[in-house]
Amino acid sequence: MQEHNYHEKVNIDNAVKLRALLENLPRFCRDFFRGIEPTTSSRTRIAYAYDLGVFFEFLVNTNPALKNTPITDIKLEILDQIKPVDIEEYMEYLTYYKSNDKEYVNRENGKKRKLVSLRSFYNYYYKKELITTNPPSLISVPKLHDKEIIRLEIDEVAKLLDEVENAENMTKTQQRYHEKTKVRDLALMTLLLGTGIRVSECVGLDINDVDFDNNGIKIRRKGGYEVVVYFGDEVREALLNYLEERKKMVPEDGHTNALFLSMQMKRLNVRSVENLVKKYASTVTKLKKITPHKLRSTYGTSLYRETGDIYLVADVLGHKDVNTTKKHYAAIEDSRRRSAANVVKLREKKL
Repeated sequence: MQEHNYHEKVNIDNAVKLRALLENLPRFCRDFFRGIEPTTSSRTRIAYAYDLGVFFEFLVNTNPALKNTPITDIKLEILDQIKPVDIEEYMEYLTYYKSNDKEYVNRENGKKRKLVSLRSFYNYYYKKELITTNPPSLISVPKLHDKEIIRLEIDEVAKLLDEVENAENMTKTQQRYHEKTKVRDLALMTLLLGTGIRVSECVGLDINDVDFDNNGIKIRRKGGYEVVVYFGDEVREALLNYLEERKKMVPEDGHTNALFLSMQMKRLNVRSVENLVKKYASTVTKLKKITPHKLRSTYGTSLYRETGDIYLVADVLGHKDVNTTKKHYAAIEDSRRRSAANVVKLREKKL
């Protein structure tokens, strides 16, 4: 049987998940998901399906006209009966609600995502002239509060990599397990810190995506396009060391081409890398919650401090809009501007 690459496997798995989620949504929703398929990723469609499930659950619980109506039996006509005030009530409902004995809390980011999902949903039927109203378009997107950018300082990066190599602050049990994975873990952590790639881009790497002649890796960005990201000598050395071990491994069927393998000889997944980063980072800093994305921020910060080129940072990190990059590194940019205040001398000081 043909071995699918990581991205093909994700899309296949998500297609199966989406079909299962659609079984619990109104039947007319299938038209929406078919309509957006060419312009959205499989992950986006999964997120939309989850969000619409919450919306329709809210409707059957709060709208008297839908009392005792199974969600799957809801008709398209209900969308024209929804008013802007109903959408506002939905946004307030999202702050805290219970479903199947589980509690859910949404802050600004969560509310924004669910409103964006609902807008896309309504826009599809409105443009097709299947409905005549579009109340979500009349609701303001929740204002997001700026978050402090968490990153590792230079000395913390060094301590983190030292810990991956030596495991001095781990328990005896952890150290025994660490001996089996430290070469892989060092290659993984060095790659994340030395290139700023996303965790999904990292676990999606195949062996033949690494080019040591040019010190580059081929990754697939958000949106599905492929780019080559270049790495330095430290990353090169760590990857070469790991590949010597990788040659001796016998992967499970379907995982032959994967670069990073788990102890079960399967492609390492996103959750496993998140747990690895958390384990090592917790021995270095207790006050910062370090995730793979924080390692990406760390790389971006270092690159910007070294080059001062925000457009280069945006390009290397794969940001489509440089304003996204500027927002993340505004504090550094401000400190650079402040440092300019004393660079230019107007007159020599009199002795």
